[in-house]
Amino acid sequence: MKLNSDIHNYSHKRFNPLTGEWVLVSPHRSKRPWQGQKENTLIDDRPAYDDSCYLCAGNKRANGEINPDYKDVFVFTNDFSALQPDSKPFKIDDGLIKAESETGICRVVCFSPDHSKSLAQMNVKDIGKVIEAWQQEFRVLGKMEDIQYVQIFENKGAVMGCSNPHPHGQIWSQSSLPNEILKKDRRQLEYFKKHRRTLLSDYLRQELQLKERIVFENRAFVVLVPFWAVWPYETMIVPKTPQKNILEIPVEETILYAEAISVLTKSYDKLFNTSFPYSSGIHQSPTDGNNNEHWHWHMGFYPPLLRSATVKKFMVGYELFASPQRDITPEMAAGTLKHLADNLYNMTS
Repeated sequence: MKLNSDIHNYSHKRFNPLTGEWVLVSPHRSKRPWQGQKENTLIDDRPAYDDSCYLCAGNKRANGEINPDYKDVFVFTNDFSALQPDSKPFKIDDGLIKAESETGICRVVCFSPDHSKSLAQMNVKDIGKVIEAWQQEFRVLGKMEDIQYVQIFENKGAVMGCSNPHPHGQIWSQSSLPNEILKKDRRQLEYFKKHRRTLLSDYLRQELQLKERIVFENRAFVVLVPFWAVWPYETMIVPKTPQKNILEIPVEETILYAEAISVLTKSYDKLFNTSFPYSSGIHQSPTDGNNNEHWHWHMGFYPPLLRSATVKKFMVGYELFASPQRDITPEMAAGTLKHLADNLYNMTS
């Protein structure tokens, strides 16, 4: 069923079935995703090697260790980890004052020895090597007795708080489930118990029928703007076949996952002719030893840019104190990104 036309003209709220939360949409405030402002292209002119970079091959890191002369992906334990594996156990439970210790391991994943390349500038084969590194880390960390969840993510760009421009992401593993995972675990389990199907497999079926928010798809993966998206050009990559975590990706489909990441990140860079900032992360099943058959893993991209390479969306005012809100509808955003993705894919295929 196509959306009622009123949804494109009047304020309304949309429901996120993965979290149980709502987002306010105000389409009347912005009828078009782009209103003609032009800016000079922001050139991200970085060398392939920077002798002052802590992450480049052969360089000394802040803790004094020397990076190996790595040729593709390099993974190491974060020198300034947010979680400590040997944190002293404690618990405070005094009325409304509650706290308890949290342990974990944090890793850094350098995508490439080339200081100048983001995922958007890497070839599909090399992105595949990054995915294989994610899988290996998930496998090793997830088997550890005290690790209940493994969060893979990337902060790209200074505007997202990235402290080093070298292409890299992070993996935080911890002894309990973080807030977003608790919400998604609960909602997916409720849906699976009721329908005996994953929530995202049914959602994906609807989206593929409607084709209103699809940005790109190949044989194994779909890139779309979620119906409940909060950020202006937020997207999600979802495997067409229900899979609990990235270890269940068939070997021959890893390259298709890499292709989806490549097309999306290249489209982002073309949108405002800039190295597009974002936070991305993979939400997948906990590593708590349970079956977790209700989980359907997915990768979200949350970019802050709104109207141009320099105009970003801020979560302030109503959004901080009440609820997220957006003007550009997910359908508008998807149409813009799909046009870019189609052009890029046709040029390379």
